Amino acid sequence: MLNSAFFYIYSRLGRPCTADGEFLPHGTPPTPMPPKAPDDWSPYRNRLEFEMAEFAFKKCHMSAKNLDFLCDLMAATLVKHHDVPPFADHKDLHNVIDVTQLGDVPWQSFSVQYTGECPEVVPPWMDDEFEVWYRDPHAMAHNILANPTFKNEIDYTPFREYDAVDDMRRWKDFMSRDWAWQQADTISKDPEAHGSALVPIILGSDKTTVSVGTGNNEYYPLYASIGNVCNNVRRAHRDALVIIGFLTIPKTDRKHSKDDMFRIFCRQLFHSLLSAILSSLESAMTKYEVVCCGDGHFRRIIYSLGPYIADYEEQLVLSCIIKHWCPKCIAVRMNLDGGGVYRCCGHTDFLIDELHGDVLWDEFSIIGDLVPFTNDFPQADIHELLSFDLLHQLIKGAFKDHLVNWVVKYLKAAHGTRRAEEIMSDIDRRVTAVPSFAGLRRFPQGRDFKQWTGDDSKALMKVFLPAIEGHVPGDMVRAFRALLEFCYLARRDVVTEDTLNQIQDALHRFHHYCKIFDLVVPTFSLPRQHSMIHYVDMIQLFGALNGLCSSITESKHIKAVKEPWHWSSRHNALGQMLVTNQCLDKLAASRVDFDARGMLTGTILSSALAALERKWARTVAALAREVAVPDLQRLIQHFLFTQLNQDDPCDPTDVPTGSLPRHEGKLQVFNSAAATFFAPSDLSGTGGMRREHIRACPLWRKEYLRNDCVFINTNSNTQGMRGLEVARIVCFFSFNHNWEVYPCALIQWFEKINDCADEDTGMWMVCPSFHEDGSRDLAVIHIEMVFHAAHLLPIYGSEYIPDGLKFYHSIDSFRSFYVNKFADHHTFEIAS
Repeated sequence: MLNSAFFYIYSRLGRPCTADGEFLPHGTPPTPMPPKAPDDWSPYRNRLEFEMAEFAFKKCHMSAKNLDFLCDLMAATLVKHHDVPPFADHKDLHNVIDVTQLGDVPWQSFSVQYTGECPEVVPPWMDDEFEVWYRDPHAMAHNILANPTFKNEIDYTPFREYDAVDDMRRWKDFMSRDWAWQQADTISKDPEAHGSALVPIILGSDKTTVSVGTGNNEYYPLYASIGNVCNNVRRAHRDALVIIGFLTIPKTDRKHSKDDMFRIFCRQLFHSLLSAILSSLESAMTKYEVVCCGDGHFRRIIYSLGPYIADYEEQLVLSCIIKHWCPKCIAVRMNLDGGGVYRCCGHTDFLIDELHGDVLWDEFSIIGDLVPFTNDFPQADIHELLSFDLLHQLIKGAFKDHLVNWVVKYLKAAHGTRRAEEIMSDIDRRVTAVPSFAGLRRFPQGRDFKQWTGDDSKALMKVFLPAIEGHVPGDMVRAFRALLEFCYLARRDVVTEDTLNQIQDALHRFHHYCKIFDLVVPTFSLPRQHSMIHYVDMIQLFGALNGLCSSITESKHIKAVKEPWHWSSRHNALGQMLVTNQCLDKLAASRVDFDARGMLTGTILSSALAALERKWARTVAALAREVAVPDLQRLIQHFLFTQLNQDDPCDPTDVPTGSLPRHEGKLQVFNSAAATFFAPSDLSGTGGMRREHIRACPLWRKEYLRNDCVFINTNSNTQGMRGLEVARIVCFFSFNHNWEVYPCALIQWFEKINDCADEDTGMWMVCPSFHEDGSRDLAVIHIEMVFHAAHLLPIYGSEYIPDGLKFYHSIDSFRSFYVNKFADHHTFEIAS
């Protein structure tokens, strides 16, 4: 199949069929679904009821007392009109949500208990019963497949994507990967399953604590998705990732908590629970079932266990491997990067049958007493299915726990504790002095804080490189650069063969430059760093990793676990959390249904939304005084000459002032402009589009002047920084000239220091541009020339910076800057 840029090779799976499973001729339209009335809001009476239910329960989650008060207020307003509010009280609202059939997958439970041999003195945990709550993953998969909002963002058949120009392979969404193609080959060998759609079940689990201060409130959620939906849908947290269970966390007294029997029981219990929860899918893994999909077609469906998203500690439990070893390969613990063949269940089972338990433990890191849950399902190998984990392996692991801490150790070893503390304090001040940028977390106290989150580590990665330069040897800076480039390359939305080569190069440079830490690091045989050598193979197997990272499940904790817990009464909170999740799913399913029928267009109010940005009319002279640019009128004249004479190569500065067009009327000034661009590797909408605001505000947050920096597109025929210039926005404004509106930006140019990026940091360097008389190099440009916000990091050098320097003074205080290509993934693509 050929389009303008790429061609695709599809397997012969996922063919539409009738409700009885008979395949349809190619091009047959889907069978029309039974129509619903355009005003059928069931179980709600009208749109107002639905919007109020969604607002009160999902968006605000009002308490019963507050909701009753709101209903009374509405009733008091409507009583004179002989009308009633949408709901009488909170019970009425909850009852309506409860009777919703859409998205209704009820919670179920079962109890488990130890059934093995007991010692003479029975520890208390052997007599305890452990309760597990779950929802049928089979029904949840049906809901995802049937969701009409996914119909253009779901792949029913594995495929391979190539660049039409050079035949280069591309990996993106899960079904474009080798694993899905291999599974398709296996399915095709069964004549009964031929033509069926493969639906991989992606799983993820991770313990989370909802409140540290009020006791041990720990939960163990289990999430599921299907591999057919595109990565952007799974990342955007629509309804493609769902919670299907809360696993039990066995507890016992301090005396028995370290016993080997208890530890083995906890691990095997984990596998047994997964096997029991997923058992409803087993029959449909070998014999197809017919399911109605979101595009209206019926298809034969065969399920398969897909990748499992987990951090390193959980990967050890899943793979039945000992700590400090690799769950993916059999590399020796003391030399993990020395290499080793990949593990597989067949090899593990053979070793368990042939070797003594002590040999398994010491030489192969295998816990022979455990049986992985994948043994209960066809064509499932837990070692192969373990997904990569950029968040814990690289961002929290290799970057924060390793490199950042190694820098501290190096400084103490090289300079002594007192001098090292002074240097680290200056590094903190440098981090604090980083100018603000849209979406970039700030560190008011530097990087020295106790409770690190994944977002903290991600934010520090973006600004740490220039902060340490001048205080550490160049090879350490290059080691950080190599790791950052590895992370950003690996997280690209689309990975090509060239990208894989770049990833391998970054990995080679990382291993080379890390040797400088030999002084303070006893061994580099670290499982999280070692995982980097598997990333190229894993990308080819599972595709772009931004659709399988544990950051997806961790952020799901907020909506599925933490917020429902905070909304609960805290007494027997789990039962209330289950009800909350079920109601949220029903509201989401109702919105999908109403939206698919075109019933939610516009807003419930007829009036337009209030203007979000402050705007006012001014004159050119008034704006010139405010921004301290006396020759603003001349700059506008140059701009107008360029706009009205686009084919004239003449430089407007060479044109006599009297011959230049002139604007004497009013203009409007704006505090910000919005840039919308395709950035699927960053936090974005399901279409991969990201929207960012660029500020030029005289008093941002009532505290300081904010003038953001931007990339200006000066040569669209040249890629990367060679076709871009950097500028700082002085203000945004627009005016009407000869009945045409011109949206503009007054900018100060920055000029590149060299014609290539800095060798150590890999970042371009710029400095403010000035005329020969010392005045700023200013210009008025059309807003369409602004390509993207740019983040500049001061080039600190080796000197300490003042204690009182504020971050919002940094651009004015330093003479030269790095163009921070690590600010976000889109910037990494354009500024490398």
